[in-house]
Amino acid sequence: MYSALQSAHSIFAYIVLVVLFLAAVNAIMGVVSKKIFTDKDLRISLFALILSHMQLLIGLILYFVSPLGLASLGNMEKVFRLTSLEHPLINIIALIVITIGWSKHKKEESNNGKFKKIALFYSIGLLLILARIPWSSWMS
Repeated sequence: MYSALQSAHSIFAYIVLVVLFLAAVNAIMGVVSKKIFTDKDLRISLFALILSHMQLLIGLILYFVSPLGLASLGNMEKVFRLTSLEHPLINIIALIVITIGWSKHKKEESNNGKFKKIALFYSIGLLLILARIPWSSWMS
């Protein structure tokens, strides 16, 4: 079960990163070009939000069954600290930031304001996620 979850979490991460990147770039382009916030823009942002939350759920399940997750919490060697503390904590914070961006964009009246909220919060969330990916184990 552990290896299947780990593979799913790793493969799904590529999809989430691409969609989150597309949502952030789409919002930045919307701000720059001052275009109208359409249903397409809403769907891209919503899809990124949903996929990010699905990835979080897979990651939380993996955290509790993985020998690198909860079982190694407290071991402050670099690899264990990253997988048991930094990666989950920063990614949860990133998802909170993305969710706040989604919530704030819904309350915004102007098209440019909607794009600004999505661009800012989704970009910050994406950067946080990219900062705490265990690249050495992910690419091998």
